[in-house]
Amino acid sequence: MAHYAEVTDGTVLRVVVVSNGVTTIDGIEVEQRGVDFLDGLLPTDGTWVQTSYNSTFRHNMAGRGGTWDGTGFAHAQPHPSWTLDGDYQWQPPTPYPGTDDLAAYCWDEGTTSWVEVE
Repeated sequence: MAHYAEVTDGTVLRVVVVSNGVTTIDGIEVEQRGVDFLDGLLPTDGTWVQTSYNSTFRHNMAGRGGTWDGTGFAHAQPHPSWTLDGDYQWQPPTPYPGTDDLAAYCWDEGTTSWVEVE
């Protein structure tokens, strides 16, 4: 199965699945076949872009509310203070505390720090 994201103004609106029977020619997947199929089935002012369920291309699996910049998909920004790195992963301004202990932490946007959950 091939997955396609509907993108408008860089924002992912939805993700749909298209059968391999539609996208494959002689065992080779052709992205444009899925785009053409979806344009006929679900016309949109946006653009259909293939995404990877297991993130093997375009960095991440597209998700509703995420973004597409023409190269890769990023998930929706989890907190205003977090920034997107070169691998399309959101990074907090303060690194996550070590994972060596059994403590659990949650992000506190007000203090832009990790707070131990009791």
